Amino acid sequence: MNPTKRFAAVVAGALLIGLPAVTFAETVVVRLKSYEEVPSVSSGASGHFKAFIDDKAPAIAYELFYEGLEGDVRQSHIHVGQTGATGGISVFLCQTATNADPTGLAPTCPQSGTVSGTISRFATALVHITDDAAALRAGRCEQ
Repeated sequence: MNPTKRFAAVVAGALLIGLPAVTFAETVVVRLKSYEEVPSVSSGASGHFKAFIDDKAPAIAYELFYEGLEGDVRQSHIHVGQTGATGGISVFLCQTATNADPTGLAPTCPQSGTVSGTISRFATALVHITDDAAALRAGRCEQ
C-alpha cells in the first residue's frame, strides 16, 4: 500500500475509534385527546405536550399547553402502563395546593395555558418511591 493511502487509512481508523458515541436530540409533540384517558372522557378541552429530548442532557425539558377544561385543574402527570391501563404515576408535570407533587419539583398548574419544566431522574425516582409507599400503606400492592 502506498504510504499516503496507509497514512489516510490509519488516520480514518483512529478517528472512528476515538469518536464519542453519536447522540441524538429530538422533539416529541403529542396532541392530548380526552377519549384516550382511562376511562375515556368526552370533553371539548384541547391541549398538547412537547418534550425536548437530548441524549446528552441529564433531563427532559417539556412544555404542556391545555385549555377549555370543564373543572378545576388539580394536577398533570404521566402514567406508564400497558395499553388500556392507567399504570402508576411516573412524573408530575404540574401541581396545585390540592394535589401536590410528592417531590415538590413540579411547577404550579394554571387553570389554562402553558406550563413548562424539566423531568429528571431524581424527580421520577422520588415519585416512584412515594407512590410505592402510599400504595403499601393503602394495601394496594405486594412486595
